Amino acid sequence: MKNVSIITEFVLLGLSSDPHIQTMLFVLFLGIYLLTLTGNVVMILVIWADSHLHTPMYFFLGHLSFLDLSFSSVTVPKMLQNLSSQKKRISLWGCIAQSFFFILSGVTEACLLSAMAYDRYAAICHPLVYTMLINRPLCTVIVSIAWAVGFLISLMNNLFIHKLHFCGSNIIPHFICELPTLFPLSCTDPTVNEILVAVSCALLGLLTLPLILFCYSRIISAILSIHSSEGRGKAFSTCSSHLTVVLLFYGTALFRYISPTSGSVLEQVVSVQYGVITSLLNPLIYSLKNQEVKAALKRMMRQQRCALG
Repeated sequence: MKNVSIITEFVLLGLSSDPHIQTMLFVLFLGIYLLTLTGNVVMILVIWADSHLHTPMYFFLGHLSFLDLSFSSVTVPKMLQNLSSQKKRISLWGCIAQSFFFILSGVTEACLLSAMAYDRYAAICHPLVYTMLINRPLCTVIVSIAWAVGFLISLMNNLFIHKLHFCGSNIIPHFICELPTLFPLSCTDPTVNEILVAVSCALLGLLTLPLILFCYSRIISAILSIHSSEGRGKAFSTCSSHLTVVLLFYGTALFRYISPTSGSVLEQVVSVQYGVITSLLNPLIYSLKNQEVKAALKRMMRQQRCALG
């Protein structure tokens, strides 16, 4: 380490170095961020204000909307700042903080999606004992466990970054500080950190994916056994939104963290998908495909008109 300067800040190259493209990307992601904030805040307010939605399913959905707000706010504001500035720098501590909250939000969302899959399984496959299987105290415990798992995994991975010394290039070919993009910049061996990330992904996958696969295999079997087409359609509509969100989130996140880091454009596109776009699409998917949410929105708008009139 003699005669080598220790890096205290990094340069996030972002999605493009062309000023004209950066301007277009700034407008695009600003619009996406504002829509994400609006959609998720509206979902939280509707679920909180409408007593018809005070059920376990919407309790989880409200927390999912909060996580989407957090997930998007960790990445997009810094991206917008870099797109509008010539200096695309982030301090080492800022990088670690962004990585911590990014992993915290992502892991917690993965746990929450598995809990929502179990909720749909209990509602469709065991409707007579649903209130015994899923109740408000249990939902609170499940959400607390999801946050605790996210915090522990994020803390464990980010604490070990302090074992690394960055003294070579400080260029990150990405728009956010993800752990796989930091390891190649270390001048000390990051093998332990890479193993820790791999073990964390494996544990998270073993905790959540089997439960999701089991629940949806039973849900599909139960739906196919329903004789009336109307009943099948109603049952499918209650879980199709969640299944769409699971496929969008897990498909891209698993690809990003299982595949080796190459610094390619595809990695950034995948990160944009699960770190930015999914947070935008979740409230749209749940509101457009959910009759109860649409009815609650109409009731809230009528109440607002009456209050103003």
